[in-house]
Amino acid sequence: MADPRGFLKVRQRETQPRRPVPVRIMDWKEVYEAQEKGTLKAQAGRCMDCGVPFCHQGCPLGNLIPEWNDLMWRDKGDEAIERLHATNNFPEFTGRLCPAPCEASCVLGINQPAVTIKQVEVSIIDEAWDNGWVNPLPPARLTGKTVAVVGSGPAGLAVAQQLTRVGHTVAVYERDDKIGGLLRYGIPDFKMEKEQVDRRVEQMKAEGTRFRTGVSVGTDVTWEQLRRRYDAVVVCTGATVPRDLPIPGRDLDGVHFAMDYLVPANRAVAGETIENQINAHGKHVVILGGGDTGADCLGTAHRHGAASVTTLAIGKQPPAERASHQPWPTFPTLFEVASAHEEGGERTYLASTVEFVGENGRLTGVKVAETEFVDGKRLPKAGTERIIPADLVFLSLGFTGAEPAGITEQVSAEFDGRGNVARDGYYMTNTEGVFVAGDAGRGQSLIVWAIAEGRAAAAAVDKYLMGSTILPAPVAPTDRAIAVL
Repeated sequence: MADPRGFLKVRQRETQPRRPVPVRIMDWKEVYEAQEKGTLKAQAGRCMDCGVPFCHQGCPLGNLIPEWNDLMWRDKGDEAIERLHATNNFPEFTGRLCPAPCEASCVLGINQPAVTIKQVEVSIIDEAWDNGWVNPLPPARLTGKTVAVVGSGPAGLAVAQQLTRVGHTVAVYERDDKIGGLLRYGIPDFKMEKEQVDRRVEQMKAEGTRFRTGVSVGTDVTWEQLRRRYDAVVVCTGATVPRDLPIPGRDLDGVHFAMDYLVPANRAVAGETIENQINAHGKHVVILGGGDTGADCLGTAHRHGAASVTTLAIGKQPPAERASHQPWPTFPTLFEVASAHEEGGERTYLASTVEFVGENGRLTGVKVAETEFVDGKRLPKAGTERIIPADLVFLSLGFTGAEPAGITEQVSAEFDGRGNVARDGYYMTNTEGVFVAGDAGRGQSLIVWAIAEGRAAAAAVDKYLMGSTILPAPVAPTDRAIAVL
């Protein structure tokens, strides 16, 4: 293990420092700074190398967390990244974007603050990139089998890298002009700069993965054409259909889905010229939804120079500590302060949006009422209505499933009752040779689940093509629990 008495000597959890708010809202660079090496080693040394490491169960990838904590503490970064890459293709993504269910399962977390697992993870991969320890791993031989992966988000990239490395010829199709999916255009740079995506793509190209950008599967090329051209097709298009809020005033100018704001903003940061870009400068902004996407809108509005930003959530404010019905090692719902919340804005809970109000077709405010619970339903309480001034509203209410994109008509792949592409226990749809992984098959979820499903689906595809596989399959498509006994 790491320091045998580390968890006794260092009882305080110390996370990465964040750049000062007045400085960071003036640019789009990442909020977090690198942690001093001595502090990082001390935090890694708090890991107890438990006889039963529940952090393994908390992580869908099954990361070997105690092992690379020990190697980081011993200053063996080259070995630590090997252990980390054994279970996770893209730790620089998860280390920045994952909410860390592993930490909720940390045994030390029973009576002390949990080990800073996510922080150690991202430090390992950053050090590895800086020292040239991340290299292409091309296959020793080719199998002659071909695979099309549709979608280049974390699930699609994981599928492609795993299958390329065992010798299949893999082509990744992406409808946008650059690879990365929501990693590229959905996640703001202040959470993850796009250099992280670019250098992974370069590694994958050197390994032999082929990328086809600007191709919309279903229109530019049909699913049936892909099915005939390739030995297998993997659907990794994500769950990109946004949840709407059909209330009076929804058609007013100024009410937008969150992604209609975030995607052009990310493109502008990348240096593109965006016509008719939604800009929050000097405007009163209301965000509906208190999740990660809402926080992304919040941080982006701050950097645009919004006059005010209010985040509305229909439910109760989560507790600061574990509720009794969410005991260790389950993943609890807690009140968290993301970096964007530190930067300003108002957060309001128990707020039901009743109507968007406006003049001459233009949004001027949001009518809200206090939420009350009646027979288990959340309803606006009569007599509590008020209007919040608003020039822009961003709907950040989650996603309802995958876009149809002609997949049912062209290859007869079915959708389930939750709006996801249906699949069996081996990630295959009802059409032989067509597989699905990530949010397209499981619904809106965490990035760590996308990568885990991508790795597992790659194993299923490899077995389908070759009769057997040496690829690991960390999760089954029916496994929806997080950090459970």
